[in-house]
Amino acid sequence: MKQTTLLESHRALGAKLVDFAGWNMPVQYGPILDEVRAVRSRVGLFDLGHMGRVFVGGSDAVQFLDRVCTAFVAKIPIGAIRYAILCAEDGGALDDLLLYREERGVYAVINASNTAADLDWLDAHRAGFGVTIEDRTEATAMLALQGPRSQAVLERACEGADLAQLGYYKFTRGSVCGLADVHVSRTGYTGEDGFELTFPAGEAPRVWSALLEAGAEHGLAPIGLGARDVLRLAAGMALYGHEIDREHNPIEAGLSFAVSFKPEKGDWIGRAALAAIQAAPRRRLVGITSPGPRVPRQGTPVFSGDEQVGVVCSGAPSPTLETNIATAHLALGHDVAGQRLELDFRGRRQPCAVQELPFFSRTRK
Repeated sequence: MKQTTLLESHRALGAKLVDFAGWNMPVQYGPILDEVRAVRSRVGLFDLGHMGRVFVGGSDAVQFLDRVCTAFVAKIPIGAIRYAILCAEDGGALDDLLLYREERGVYAVINASNTAADLDWLDAHRAGFGVTIEDRTEATAMLALQGPRSQAVLERACEGADLAQLGYYKFTRGSVCGLADVHVSRTGYTGEDGFELTFPAGEAPRVWSALLEAGAEHGLAPIGLGARDVLRLAAGMALYGHEIDREHNPIEAGLSFAVSFKPEKGDWIGRAALAAIQAAPRRRLVGITSPGPRVPRQGTPVFSGDEQVGVVCSGAPSPTLETNIATAHLALGHDVAGQRLELDFRGRRQPCAVQELPFFSRTRK
């Protein structure tokens, strides 16, 4: 099993460790819902070292990514970040990723579970393009600070970067905890304001400890993967293998903002199929709330009377909403906000209601 350079730091904090996509990662340090509350009200520190980090360079880097990604990469300004999807020819999603447009190429952050497959996919489609593909996952560490006090914490540890002027989905470089040339971005997977830090892997234990110390007066807490999943679900953010996968395309999953059909982008893998789906969708990803005792989980059927009209993609209890929440792909006509449906738990029915995503949204910079 793979591990980040923070494994012993997690153990020292009493983390419960699990196998996540082949990585030994902390799922929680304490009660998961308490960790969710800490991020919503204060600030949390996450180890994202398991996420794939790949740099695509060379003279044709942008043209190559415009061929294999749904986003219009050539239109991403230097210093900006865009969400994109890798699709098969039939429009099914292979992975979702963040693209960071740099002067010398494009830096991509991808899902841990798909890193090897994504690298193989990119390599298989590079013929005819002048590109280099460098896997930086093991060489680098990635941490995230998330929550309303994240800027205040990072300002105590960061020099050379004006965090107040760093906009949402932008990145820069600065010194963090005395370490020069740290890649600092402002995105987040929680619905809160937050930052990501990328730097040499060997420095991670020192930077982790320094950030915990810098954030102590702000109530900073280490946060595991369990709370991260509840946070992203409330924020309506897709998780590969749940809201999107080979059988669920980005159009019906509400990710059309990441799909460009502009003629000047040229042709790209999956374009024709997604254009046809956009013209005649069959289902739509929506939110579901259910106050009943059972928590909807992936695979839970959704019924309207005797007819199954969809299936749950993700579900969890939400301390923010004080109810059970879930996402579900529902057949069109059953996806209207306020519509009453039922969840089926092995023959036991529980009422639920449709609502638009996200469940939670906070104004960001």
